[in-house]
Amino acid sequence: MMKKIGFLINPIAGMGGLVGLKGTDNVLEESIKRGAKPISENRALETLRYIKKDDFIFLSCKGSMGESVLRKEKFKFEIIYKPENTKRTSREDTIRACKKFLERDVEMILFCGGDGTARDIYSIIKDKIPLIGIPSGVKMYSAVFSINPLAAAKLFNEFIEGRLEITEAEIMDIDEDKYRNDILDSKLYGYAKIPYKKILIQKSKSIFYSESDEENKKNIAKFAIEFMRDGSLYIIGAGSTTKKIFDLLGIKKTLLGVDAVKDGKLIGRDLNEKEILRLLDKYPKAKIIVSPIGVQGFIFGRGNQQISAEVIKRVGIENIIIIATQLKLSETENLLVDTGDKELDKKLSGYKSVVCDYRMAQRKNIISLE
Repeated sequence: MMKKIGFLINPIAGMGGLVGLKGTDNVLEESIKRGAKPISENRALETLRYIKKDDFIFLSCKGSMGESVLRKEKFKFEIIYKPENTKRTSREDTIRACKKFLERDVEMILFCGGDGTARDIYSIIKDKIPLIGIPSGVKMYSAVFSINPLAAAKLFNEFIEGRLEITEAEIMDIDEDKYRNDILDSKLYGYAKIPYKKILIQKSKSIFYSESDEENKKNIAKFAIEFMRDGSLYIIGAGSTTKKIFDLLGIKKTLLGVDAVKDGKLIGRDLNEKEILRLLDKYPKAKIIVSPIGVQGFIFGRGNQQISAEVIKRVGIENIIIIATQLKLSETENLLVDTGDKELDKKLSGYKSVVCDYRMAQRKNIISLE
């Protein structure tokens, strides 16, 4: 009997990333005003191109919520939900579509979006149906997402073939309005079912704290301040480890944003992609400092989309500096990249040095799933 698979896309997911809004919740109009473009349909297409057209049919939604990409890739599908406004969908559309999925007894839901999308889906299906999330949001703290679109396709193929165990994964979300004001307020909403394969699924984000870890951050910051005296523009990503550099410099850091420093002075605060590119026009000698997200291990592609593939290419892979405490590295098996540019992700892959204390580094493997 042909399997029925639910498929939906949140068309606005991730639009706030490149433009520095740290999400799209409640700020869609501002995202558009800043020049944000939809990205989730392209992310979903990346996944669909690697899915084997096997003995299943997608049950999906009209227009940009699923139909458009399924038609492009010539999948068997049936439209079971039509949003009132196919050009401007809402979370209510996601919720209504999921109610239809339940009515039609789908065996799994493949979706493209971020934590808000995962949360809306979970509010209806709970733990009744397994999920696979194609990552397209800005933060993605939940553990229902694959590490990138290709990983989602591999998970899907193995699920259809009956080769994966089903396990539970956290549905997490944060208050984006607080997040934009440098307040991290995360909440666990429940445990969804997912087809699981270790290398293909991201972990939920963890936050580390200990007194020794704080001292370790201070030592990393001291070393960073030394090598930052080379006259380069430093584009510095989010996180408490990078914030410690600013603390020692006496500069206020955007904890959850991207800032720029040159010669110990703040050049740009809470920057979006376009603002970073303009700074690179003015200061072509530049470097990037990033720290991996929790135990997820992402150095690019989660929470710092402002440091885009274009920014990385302009700066140069050789000018990327990764910093992380020893505790974080001990809890992080591999580092991950998901820039949206597969060729760049390949170039970023391999063993790299990670500054982990004063004048100390560890070698860590960066993975890009091909």
